[in-house]
Amino acid sequence: MASLEHAAAAGTRVHDETLDNGLRVLIQELHTAPLASVWCWYRVGSKDETTGQTGVSHWVEHMNFKGTTNIPRDKVKGIIEQFGGYWNGYTWIDQTTYTETATRDALDRMLFIESERMASCLYDPADCESERTVIISELQGGENDPDTLLDQELTAVAFKSHPYRHPTIGWLSDLQTMTRDDLYAHYRRFYVPNNATLVIVGDIDARDAMRGVVRHFGGVRPVEVVRRPLTVEPAQLGERRLMVSREGTTAYLKVGVRAPAIGDADFFPMLVLDAVLTGAKGVNLWASFRTPPPQRSARLYRALVDAGLASSVSGGLVPTAEPFLYTMSATATAGTPLASLEAVLVEELDRVRTHGITPGELEKAIHQLRARLVFENDSITHIAHQLGYFETIASWRGVASLQARIEAVTLESVAAAAAGRLAAVNRTIGWFEPRPVGSGEGAP
Repeated sequence: MASLEHAAAAGTRVHDETLDNGLRVLIQELHTAPLASVWCWYRVGSKDETTGQTGVSHWVEHMNFKGTTNIPRDKVKGIIEQFGGYWNGYTWIDQTTYTETATRDALDRMLFIESERMASCLYDPADCESERTVIISELQGGENDPDTLLDQELTAVAFKSHPYRHPTIGWLSDLQTMTRDDLYAHYRRFYVPNNATLVIVGDIDARDAMRGVVRHFGGVRPVEVVRRPLTVEPAQLGERRLMVSREGTTAYLKVGVRAPAIGDADFFPMLVLDAVLTGAKGVNLWASFRTPPPQRSARLYRALVDAGLASSVSGGLVPTAEPFLYTMSATATAGTPLASLEAVLVEELDRVRTHGITPGELEKAIHQLRARLVFENDSITHIAHQLGYFETIASWRGVASLQARIEAVTLESVAAAAAGRLAAVNRTIGWFEPRPVGSGEGAP
């Protein structure tokens, strides 16, 4: 079985080469099964969007499954599925990516698909309009979920200036007014080889794979990527609060604090702190949140769920290029006032700010995070994801040091991170207060 430990140990054997057109290529041979995984990453996400065009990166991602010059729109899926393979893609705040995993003999077809996606997507006006309807429906579906809606609103309040404040799916008015030309211009601006990283992991020969890359991508012309400077988010000067009120049956609480970027000294101490508070999740955005974390001994689980105040708790800290949010969430049990839920959660945060965590909690958190690194990187798809993901936010070389950096966390570093990050001045607190179903109150 392939694992992150294998990948870390083989870190020096990752073939790292940049083509003349600027495309960075990472290839890792893992001969554990006759499979290959290809990921093509672009350094463009919602943080690169301007007012009036929020959601354009996500919409462009959708359009890039709609056919190319040499791949009819109804054949895109079939090329990989005929090999019994898997394909997907996603957009987030720092990146957009596309992936295929299939038998190793499909490698050339996977490279063909991604070279076509980079250079030759069509953007048929009718497809653009059809996808507008799909994406607006997706946005409205998310807003109908109270937890998703509260998360979106909390982020928008926590950030005043930095574009991390915009939801990846975009704001409704922008989705209603963007044109086909807006989409295509965004595509042509960012989908260039010198803004991309191609990752190949699996039962392949690196030299043969590299020849295939050159054959498919070598002729794609580079274009200078002009990026606008990002506003640095000002220091928060006091606690921020918001309340969302819609029809519903369940109340939700979220508490967000400024989180460190992956390159900040506080990131790994905060990762350990989250494991103590809400359970260890790991750092694989593609896999970490699909398996429930171990929570029975987590502080917020004991204080809120075991006490009957909440039916569930969760925490979210993910590696990002710039400081984002660490969010703690709780779902109130029937009859529990949100004020009571908040009071207990904040009391726990103040306790850890004052006293830190115990040696036993530190040891358990590190052990659990170590296990998550192994279990959540147990396939070539997950390993390839991590190489590309970390290259978009910092460097792929950081993957090999994840375990060592977690194990280097000390009681003192966790205490310092908690004291600074969890202070009331840094908090944004959000409530979702349900209104009776059928009341019509709180509707947009």
